[in-house]
Amino acid sequence: MCETEQGNSVRIMSSVEVAARSDVLRPTGKAYGLSLVVWVVVVLSFALLRWSFVSLCLPVLWLLFLGAVMFKPEFRLEIRRVVPHDRILEGREVTVKLVVKSTGRSRLSGLIVVDDVPEGLEVLEEAEWRVSMKPGEERELEYRVRMRRGIHVFERVRVIYTDPFGLFHMDTTVDLYDEIIGVPIIEDTITPYSTKGTKVTVGPLPSPRVGEGVEFHAIRDYQPGDPFKIINWKATARTGRLMVNEFESERKVDVIFVVDAGYRGRKVFDYLVRGVASLMLNALNDGTSFGLLLAERVPLWIRIDYGKRHFFKCIDFLSSAGPDVNNMIAYQVEHLIKSRFPPMAQIVYFSPLMSDESVEALRIMSSYGYRVVVISPDPYSLYEPKNEEEELALRLLRLRRRAMLKGLMKYGVIVNWDVRKPFKAAIASAMEEVGV
Repeated sequence: MCETEQGNSVRIMSSVEVAARSDVLRPTGKAYGLSLVVWVVVVLSFALLRWSFVSLCLPVLWLLFLGAVMFKPEFRLEIRRVVPHDRILEGREVTVKLVVKSTGRSRLSGLIVVDDVPEGLEVLEEAEWRVSMKPGEERELEYRVRMRRGIHVFERVRVIYTDPFGLFHMDTTVDLYDEIIGVPIIEDTITPYSTKGTKVTVGPLPSPRVGEGVEFHAIRDYQPGDPFKIINWKATARTGRLMVNEFESERKVDVIFVVDAGYRGRKVFDYLVRGVASLMLNALNDGTSFGLLLAERVPLWIRIDYGKRHFFKCIDFLSSAGPDVNNMIAYQVEHLIKSRFPPMAQIVYFSPLMSDESVEALRIMSSYGYRVVVISPDPYSLYEPKNEEEELALRLLRLRRRAMLKGLMKYGVIVNWDVRKPFKAAIASAMEEVGV
């Protein structure tokens, strides 16, 4: 069952019915122990010919009888799981509910319900409860988790019943499948731009095509079909033939987000994904069409499109992305440039640039004439030195990285992102350095 309550934005997820006959209850270790005691007493009575010993077994036998006959209820439950939404930002605390309803005619005492929480979620409260339920009673059982990025699958609920004497029990697991997605944190940001001095930004990016617009491009001869409003009368009087003004088209160019999922950048991979998601939202708000290349071992290419549905499709793939040991991003980029990338597109390359393969991918994109903006999370910004030796080593690594990035500026604009600072501030600082 799937339902949405519009008033409080609660999504009621799948439900399942648990039904079992009383004969599914099995003896516990305690019951087996008492039965063994009875047999031992009976054997001793025969061996010693002391039949009065048998009377000692009567309380135990009576207890076993009560547990076997009087406390085997009709076991019927309905269970459903409730979460606020199917997509939740990472880091948020989420309340998950199990709604349990007894649909049988017997009272259930000593009932234990355990939700099978996905490993990727941080459990803040235990998802296990001991309850007693009357016929027709409904109970809401809550626990809290903290979201992490990824796809989290709830698969089952465990139900345990034990009679009041602890002699018989039932332990069953029922399938209750649900899925929630921990999406990356999305920040308000500004759009970076290319190394050219023109207004080349991710979002409202001017196209080099000529057409109707507001930015003057050039003067040319009049052609049949040109509107009279663009005739340049001064140039016409000077040359003696009709001349018209050309304007730069306002059509927005395509943007391609290339994500380096190399394993060496695993420490900053979550930050990298958040940066991609933030610029995707920026592109969505600007009405810019964009595509995504997620360079894992098996590359994921999402063709260029626009709109909310396309945005959430990309976000879902980013949510489950992870660093990959067998990364061949240079080969993947070169192959897709030849077959899938549109000409004159703006490329935004997300990579910590920690491997030769990552650097080669940047060189390839630049060699094919694409404008490239590199968003490079600094992996060393996460380390805190514990002594003078570590501090000195960290300084040397940072100097080496700065020298490397300086040498790569010929391929595109480099945004060296200290992940301890806001993403927006890193972009603004890079824009200021290039003088725009």
